[in-house]
Amino acid sequence: MSKQAWSIVDGYFGEELLGDQSAFEKILKANRKAGLPEIDVSPLQGKFLALLVQISGARRILEVGTLGGYSTIWMAKALPEGGAVVTLESDPHHAKIARSNFLAADVSHKVELIEGMAADTLKSLASRGEPRFDFVFIDADKPNNPVYLDWAARLGHKGTVVVLDNVVREGAVADADSRDERVIGSRAGIEMLGSDPRFDATAIQTVGGKGYDGFAIAVLR
Repeated sequence: MSKQAWSIVDGYFGEELLGDQSAFEKILKANRKAGLPEIDVSPLQGKFLALLVQISGARRILEVGTLGGYSTIWMAKALPEGGAVVTLESDPHHAKIARSNFLAADVSHKVELIEGMAADTLKSLASRGEPRFDFVFIDADKPNNPVYLDWAARLGHKGTVVVLDNVVREGAVADADSRDERVIGSRAGIEMLGSDPRFDATAIQTVGGKGYDGFAIAVLR
């Protein structure tokens, strides 16, 4: 099977399962116009995140890596009234576009975007004394995956759902000799999820319009 076939299947599933996507298509169009890298989750993956939010009953979400806010909006729309997303973004240009997209999608009242390096801003979150997060989505620089997972555990609670994106790297994650820092970071994240007693985790390989990749999903013990 080829990526073309995977994309065709993605298109079929999208037509059958996602309904009107015009609002989300506008977000992606705005991201492209602003020159953002086209590395957002796919529409089906966005819906998957939204369903996980609903299934878990989450009211507070932490997202590490905003980009243009596409995945943020999927999750924010899945929250009940009074729910909130705190999303972290290091690039000021990305943050500017994301804030504009939040307004366009009518989710600004549910989203707090914090600018700065996530390794630093996570420390500030810990000092705010706010309720712990029910759901954490990590989709940022891969070398820091262990740092982000540690903070997910520290800022979450028993039962918090943690999703770590892009862990397969087109199969390279199985290469123990890889010198690619993204592969090394993905392997470190997987190894942490398997060895750290705070997590109960699995990983899923995926194919589709975004190619061959996958994610890890965990629950805090």
